[in-house]
Amino acid sequence: MAATHEVFNQPEPLVDVNLFATNRALQAALKFNAPALDTAPLHALGAVVGSGEMQTHARLANAHTPQLKTHSRFGERIDQVEFHPSYHALMAQAVGAGLHGAPWGEGAAHPHLSRAAGFMLFTELEPSILCPISMSYAVAPALRDNPAIHADWAPGLTSRAYDPTLKVWRDKAGLTMGMGMTEKQGGSDVRANTTRAEPAGSDAWGQRFSVTGHKWFFSAPMCDAFLILAQTASGLSCLFLPRVLPDGSMNQLFIQRLKDKLGNKANASSEVEFTGASAWLVGEEGRGVPQILAMGTMTRLDCALGTSGLMRQALGIALNHTAQRKAFGKRLIEQPLMKNVLADLALESEASTALALRLARSFDKASDPHEQVMTRLLTPVAKFWICKRGSHFAQEAMECLGGNGYVEEGGEGIMARIYREMPLNSIWEGAGNIMALDLLRALRKADAAAALAHELAPARGMHPALDRLAAQLPIRVEEMATEMEARRLAQDVALAVQAALLAQTAPGAVFGAFCDSRLDGQWGHSFGSLGAGVDFDAILERAMPH
Repeated sequence: MAATHEVFNQPEPLVDVNLFATNRALQAALKFNAPALDTAPLHALGAVVGSGEMQTHARLANAHTPQLKTHSRFGERIDQVEFHPSYHALMAQAVGAGLHGAPWGEGAAHPHLSRAAGFMLFTELEPSILCPISMSYAVAPALRDNPAIHADWAPGLTSRAYDPTLKVWRDKAGLTMGMGMTEKQGGSDVRANTTRAEPAGSDAWGQRFSVTGHKWFFSAPMCDAFLILAQTASGLSCLFLPRVLPDGSMNQLFIQRLKDKLGNKANASSEVEFTGASAWLVGEEGRGVPQILAMGTMTRLDCALGTSGLMRQALGIALNHTAQRKAFGKRLIEQPLMKNVLADLALESEASTALALRLARSFDKASDPHEQVMTRLLTPVAKFWICKRGSHFAQEAMECLGGNGYVEEGGEGIMARIYREMPLNSIWEGAGNIMALDLLRALRKADAAAALAHELAPARGMHPALDRLAAQLPIRVEEMATEMEARRLAQDVALAVQAALLAQTAPGAVFGAFCDSRLDGQWGHSFGSLGAGVDFDAILERAMPH
């Protein structure tokens, strides 16, 4: 073809950038929550996950999706999922960073907070492979309720070696775990589960059961073991079900199909059937739901962290694009309306980061009575609000790129992947209504009003709108008697806590603009409607990814 014109006015991709070193909001949140935290490992991880090499692995893992192999070429049932080599490269990096189990096996200071920051950074690279990472993190402590299993499996679950081979636990350098809760007829209502577990004797791992039934969403089926829910004679119970049994034989777990999902493409989500599968009791028989809720608290933390990481990634790409591309005689970032949109996105991203890491801090202080209440209160609030904002955020960030953002190709094609990924964290581990109901349960079980007032106290007198909301919330918490208002309460608690955190971690331009817009009505119904008095340049300078 004949040459037509030189290619110009196309931005260079955001690649080979240290994602930690350029994230001022993340650094500020860490300094606030743990001033003495050693951030050297996060600097190292930020360079890895921002590299072009790892971005290529992320693209390939999503382009070449997992493939189910139910049978060998000789007709033997094998029930294995094949992944592209890039998937394994990503998993090796995440496991090597300790994102799956470091808080349970190492004596570092602030282990949950440090791990949370690493989880956010890795999400900017590739979120879907973090499903087995998150489940391993959440499941491991529950095994303490079966000391024999915990003794055998804990070393592998905290190992930083990634071992994808399907073999008996004792022969592996590292282990991962998943969960199997939901069924066709129940979804979030796990008490409607029909999977049955019949007594089958006992051995070194304790009481053994034979499990028959199905699971409708069984993510990461190539994990080494799973905690599942099944009905026993005493009610819904939590059971430990390994892929490979202690004698080296395969357990009776059969993968029926892989889910064809909107996003989360690199991760295999499946439907499975159990036909006399062997599983061992974890905890007290008939007390499966409380154990699942404890694990759900940790995976819900990861939903908030993951969405915050995706927000930061989308914002970075939008800022990188608009800082280079010109239209109507100016760089896009200099155009007033675009500047407003970008600054508004930056406020949302920083507020989400602050709230998610504040929640993570509470996990490091589990013996502190105030932190216990904040864990119970902020987990559903952060999961509800941050994840609820994610899809709208991604759509607006994509619009900053125009058609380039909608195309699934090249560096900016990541934006389309982010957009498809965003709804998952809002749905997984309980959608919005489930979180609102969980907030009501938290309000009834502890002195939440006093704890919330204590949390907001450091920001008292710093903005009139925040003062008004802070004064109203304890009253609303005390008087909350109906489910109808639970979602609005979750929203307002999230906004108040975000504002109070920004008052302590962010520059005045960020805090003031957040309160004016989110709390004082100087805002429309879409991103990009901040008031004219906002210091846009200061907000954008803080958010730039370079």
